[in-house]
Amino acid sequence: MTYNLVNNLAIKLQTVPVELSRQHKRLLLIFIDLILFIISIYSAFGFRLGFGLRHIIFFKSWWLISLLILIKISVFIWTGIYRRVLRYTGVEFILMAIKAVLLSSSALVVLAYFSQSQQLPRSVLLNDALLTLLLVVGARLWMRSIVHNLNSLTNISKSQQKIIIYGAGTTGSQLAQTLAQNPGYRLIAFVDDNRNLHYQVVQGLTVYSPELLPKLVEHKDCSTILLAMPSIDGHRKQQILNSLQSLNVQVKTVPSITEILSGDVSISKIRNIDIADLLGREQVAPNQELLQTDVTGKAVLVTGAGGSIGSELCRQIAKQKPKCLVLFELNEFALYSIEMELAETYPMLKQVACLGSVNDSDYLTNTLKKHRVNTVYHAAAYKHVPLVEANPSPGILNNVLGTLTVARCASESGVSKFVLISTDKAVRPTNVMGATKRVAELILQAMAQQEKTTTCFTMVRFGNVLGSSGSVVPRFRQQIAEGKAVTVTHPQMTRYFMSIPEAASLVIQAGAMAKGGEVFLLDMGEPVRIYDLAVQMIQLSGLELGKDIEIEFSGLRPGEKIYEELLIDTANAQPTRHPKIFSANEPVTRWDVLKPRLDALFFHAKCHNNGSMLSELKNIVPEYQPQKQLGGEGEKVVQVN
Repeated sequence: MTYNLVNNLAIKLQTVPVELSRQHKRLLLIFIDLILFIISIYSAFGFRLGFGLRHIIFFKSWWLISLLILIKISVFIWTGIYRRVLRYTGVEFILMAIKAVLLSSSALVVLAYFSQSQQLPRSVLLNDALLTLLLVVGARLWMRSIVHNLNSLTNISKSQQKIIIYGAGTTGSQLAQTLAQNPGYRLIAFVDDNRNLHYQVVQGLTVYSPELLPKLVEHKDCSTILLAMPSIDGHRKQQILNSLQSLNVQVKTVPSITEILSGDVSISKIRNIDIADLLGREQVAPNQELLQTDVTGKAVLVTGAGGSIGSELCRQIAKQKPKCLVLFELNEFALYSIEMELAETYPMLKQVACLGSVNDSDYLTNTLKKHRVNTVYHAAAYKHVPLVEANPSPGILNNVLGTLTVARCASESGVSKFVLISTDKAVRPTNVMGATKRVAELILQAMAQQEKTTTCFTMVRFGNVLGSSGSVVPRFRQQIAEGKAVTVTHPQMTRYFMSIPEAASLVIQAGAMAKGGEVFLLDMGEPVRIYDLAVQMIQLSGLELGKDIEIEFSGLRPGEKIYEELLIDTANAQPTRHPKIFSANEPVTRWDVLKPRLDALFFHAKCHNNGSMLSELKNIVPEYQPQKQLGGEGEKVVQVN
C-alpha cells in the first residue's frame, strides 16, 4: 500500500511541470531555487559554527542572508539560467551555475565592504557557494531525469526502434545524443572499425567490433542500423553496406560530409540508404570556374525545365546567379512546380516561365530574342524506351525535329552556347529513342561545321540517372514498400548510373569547355547489374529474398538491350580539364547530306508511315539495329549467380 501511494505521488509530481506554461515553469524553478538557497546558507553556517549554534547566528544575520538570496536570484535571472529548457540541461549548465554563484557571492562581499557593514564569515560564503552549486545542479539533473522518465511512461505503449549505430566517432556520438531525446528510438550499442574503440563506452553505450554485429542483431532484437560515417569514401561505404545485407535489418545513413558542410542538412537528418550509396561512386568536387562560365551574369534558357534533368539544371543554374533564367516547358504542372520551388529557394532570381513546345519556332525565337539568351540547355525529350518504341512518330518529331527547331532558333537569335542532353542509348541504338538521340547529335555536329553560325553547339552523353521519373530505382522502392514482387526485366541486364545532381553539374561544366561539335562523355563508373541492385535494396530494407519478397523476371521490353555503351569509338575519347568528363570527336554527316534525309524522315513521321519512317531512321543512323525481344515473362526467381 505504501509503495502504491509513493508511486502514485511520484507520477503526479512528474505530470505537474509538463502541464504548466513556460512562464509558470520558470516561476516554479525560481521558487525551488529559493528553497535550495535557504538550505544551502543554513547548512553553511552549520559546517562553520557547528549545527547546535547555527540557528542563533543564522537568524542574527538574517538581513545579510536575505540580501545574499536576493542577489543570487537576480544574478541567476541575469545570466539566463531560467531560460534553459530543462530537458536539454547538460554540461554547459554547470558552467553557467558556477559563473552565477561566483558573481552573487562576490557581489555580496563588495556591497558589504562599501557599506562598511558586518560581513558573513568567508568560510560560510565558501561553503554556501559550494553547496549552492551542488544543490542547484543536482536538482536540475534530477528534474531532467523525471522529465525523461515521464516521456518514457507516456510512450511506454509505443513501439521503439532498437538501433545500433555504425560509427562511434563524432558524428555517431552527436547522433546518439539527438536520438536519446526521442522516445521512439532505443539505442543498443555502437560498432566501429577502429579497434582502439572496441569495448569503450561512448554516450553510455559499449562499442563493439563489426564482426559481432550478427550476434548483436540476433540477441538484442535490433531492427535498424544507422550508418554514421559521413566522411568515408564511396568504395568503403559500399563494402560496409555489402557486409550488412545478410543481417535482414533496415539500414539507414546520415548525409555525406559534403551535404553537412554545405549547410543543406544536419547530422541528425537520417535517411534511407540511397542507390548512390550502393554504387560506391566517388563524386569529384565541381570546378566552380566551369560552373560559372556559361551561367553567371548571363541569360540562360532550359528546355524541358520541369523534367528530372531539366529541373536539376535549373536549380544548379540558379545557384550560380544568372542574369535571367528562362524555364521552357510543355507540361503545365511541371513548369508550375519548378517555378514555385525556385521562387521560394531563390527569391532574388529573375526567372521567366514559358509554357510551350520546342517545335513552336516563332514562340522560341521571340523568347530567345526578348530575353537575349546567351546559353541554351536542351533537355526536352521523350526518353522512355518502350513508349517511344510504341509511338515512334511523336518520338521523332519531339526528339529530332524539336532539337533541330531549337538549334535553328538559337543560331538565328545569336545564342552563344547550345548544349544538348544526350544518352548512352544513342550508342549503337537498338530502339527508336536511342536512334532519335543519335540523330539529334548528328544535327548539332553538322550545324557546328557551318561557317555562318556563331553558336557553339555541343552535346553531353551519359547513362541512367538515379531517381528520374519512371526509372528503375523508384519503381523498386515502391514495390518493396508495398510488399510486391520486384520485377527485373533480365537477370544479366546492366546499366550505368549517376545521381541527378552530379549529372546536371557535369553537364554545365562540360558545356563550358566546348569549342564546337564535341560529344562529351561523362565517366559513369562501373556498370551495375540490375538484379544485384534489386537484391541489395530488398536486403537493406530489412527483408529476406525468397521469404518476405520475391524477384520476378518480366523479359526485355521492346527496344531494350542488356548492356549499354557510352562510346562509339573508344579510341577517340580524350581527357579534359575535369577528371569525370571526356571528349570524343565522332564521325560527322555533312549538312548537305543530312538535310534531305531529315526532310524525308519528318515527312514520314508526320504521315505516320511507320515502315518508311523507321527505314529512313536507319538510313541516317546505319548502326541502328532493332533488337528482337529476349527472355520469358513472369518467371519467379530466388537465387541468381
